[in-house]
Amino acid sequence: MALPLITRRKSLTALAYLVLLLEACNGFYLPGSYMHTYSTGDEIYAKVNSLTSIETELPFSYYSLPYCRPLGEIKKSAENLGELLMGDQIDNSPYRFQMNVNESVYLCTTPPLKEHEVKLLKQRSRDLYQVNMNLDNLPALRYTIQNGIKIPWTGFPVGYSPSDSNNDYLINHLKFTILIHEYEGAGVEIIGTGEEGLGVISEADKKKASGYEIVGFEVVYCSIKYDPEKMPKQMYENIAPVTCPRELDKFQIIREQEKVSFTYEVQFVKSNTRWPSRWDAYLKMEGARVHWFSIMNSLMVIFFLAGIVFVIFLRTVRRDLTRYEELDKEAQAQMNEELSGWKLVVGDVFREPNYSKLLCIMIGDGVQITGMAAVTIVFAALGFMSPASRGMLLTGMILLYLFLGIVAGYVGVRMWRTLKGTSEGWRSVSWLISCFFPGIVFVILTILNFILWGSNSTGAIPISLYFILLSLWFCISVPLTLLGGLLGTRAEPIQYPVRTNQIPREIPERKYPSWLLVLGAGTLPFGTLFIELFFILSSIWLGRFYYVFGFLLIVLLFLVIVCAEVSVVLTYMHLCVEDWTWWWKAFYASGSVSLYVFLYSIKYLVFDLQSLSGPVSATLYLGYSLIMAIAIMLATGTIGLLTSFYFVHYLFSSVKID
Repeated sequence: MALPLITRRKSLTALAYLVLLLEACNGFYLPGSYMHTYSTGDEIYAKVNSLTSIETELPFSYYSLPYCRPLGEIKKSAENLGELLMGDQIDNSPYRFQMNVNESVYLCTTPPLKEHEVKLLKQRSRDLYQVNMNLDNLPALRYTIQNGIKIPWTGFPVGYSPSDSNNDYLINHLKFTILIHEYEGAGVEIIGTGEEGLGVISEADKKKASGYEIVGFEVVYCSIKYDPEKMPKQMYENIAPVTCPRELDKFQIIREQEKVSFTYEVQFVKSNTRWPSRWDAYLKMEGARVHWFSIMNSLMVIFFLAGIVFVIFLRTVRRDLTRYEELDKEAQAQMNEELSGWKLVVGDVFREPNYSKLLCIMIGDGVQITGMAAVTIVFAALGFMSPASRGMLLTGMILLYLFLGIVAGYVGVRMWRTLKGTSEGWRSVSWLISCFFPGIVFVILTILNFILWGSNSTGAIPISLYFILLSLWFCISVPLTLLGGLLGTRAEPIQYPVRTNQIPREIPERKYPSWLLVLGAGTLPFGTLFIELFFILSSIWLGRFYYVFGFLLIVLLFLVIVCAEVSVVLTYMHLCVEDWTWWWKAFYASGSVSLYVFLYSIKYLVFDLQSLSGPVSATLYLGYSLIMAIAIMLATGTIGLLTSFYFVHYLFSSVKID
């Protein structure tokens, strides 16, 4: 449960805070959304978002189709950075409701449909596009019955094409059920005034305070063939209650020169649901047992690897170090000639790896991505990033990534100093850290954006937003990364416990390539997250709400532990066979999980996302999946490498060589 936000009203007393807490206990309080109260007869207008489809994943504007338009001009709601990047386009609509007034209303009749309008309507209907409408920040909710289970969905379809007919039919009548909670100001009540936040109403003001709050917004849709000549001439004129037909010949067919009349009816139903609990219908967690199974599966992997690490540390490493310390210098020298394994690479284990600059750059970006993901998931698990504030999650991730540039620059440059022994070239490292991962994302998004522009989709990023993103990148992320790099040059470099020989030691030949073992190691971290990955992909591509961030936080913690353990075990195994080139292998031992994530994404596309159609949709899916896989590789690889580095540092800190 998330605690309520602090009110901005000065008159809020300790009693008010107590009531706020009690109010939050009655349901899930969603920060970022304010309670609006209405009186009988108050006019409320619904808003419409972009048309979306699970088949194409290309959003389009609601008014790209011949729908009724509001009496005034079309006004776009203020959108944050996250909404713009997700392709949301929220406009006002002509759907008007009068609080607590049940009515059936005529909306409009379109001019005769033209050829291109008919073609577009049929295409959108066959591609399973749906209208996304919201009222008082609540999406329209519809229910379907599948295998005897009542399943909630948001939005309603543009139209449908029955399998037993060659025609397409348009949805032109909507039945809205608006759930309202009534209060009369008895005792002390909490209200929201939108601009002022939360406040307290006393008993003396109960008459003034009584009103209604919207706690549910449901819709049932149907297609009705109207006679345009018999319809009213003015928008919002009342009509007789409508009964949805079942016969296809009474549906509104989509064809040229057809005039389409749109109507709707609304029914207000009083509900015991409180305003803090109104999102419960959308956020009902399904498959809780599956989430718990995922956690138990991860725990088994962790305990298995922890047992191996325990054996390495207590039975092997500690025993060898104890024996080594008990010998005098002459015996140690003789032992160095006779022993084999990790002790023989003492003069090469800290030798600078190939492409050391690239390694430092990837570590810096990995730290930045890991920090962004951890902080975002923690805040989301505490309830500070709710679906009531659309785009807030993505906006928060972007801002966190920008400001964590200082940490990325510090870690990357300090690692560079450790490897090189000097801070020379730190500006180049810092600059490349700030440009490496964002540059990859920028290139992929630009390619995908050209595809979206070619499809006239609202999902395309506007040119103005490109300039905003570039400004944020070069005005915030780059300077902070350079500042972090400067701080890294002033920090003490990590001192190696042993000296590095001038001549590298020859690595013995192996029967099988070491990279095979490294790639296989990625299956263990993947085993901790693949179940949760299914729910995340379903949330992104099937339009479902994902709000089990508590489970996701646990899975993230387990993933960090498993990545660290896998990398340590693989590093020790390589050192035991006298392979001192462990740096990149430690990185990819845990970072290779990204390969399996990408392969799983392809499997999800082929077997679980069969409704996705067309090369454009598949390209978009694979492009976004590639960005996700690269981010996971940098994050998990950084966790593994840093853990292995401190493991190796600890391991050889007890070995004394003259």
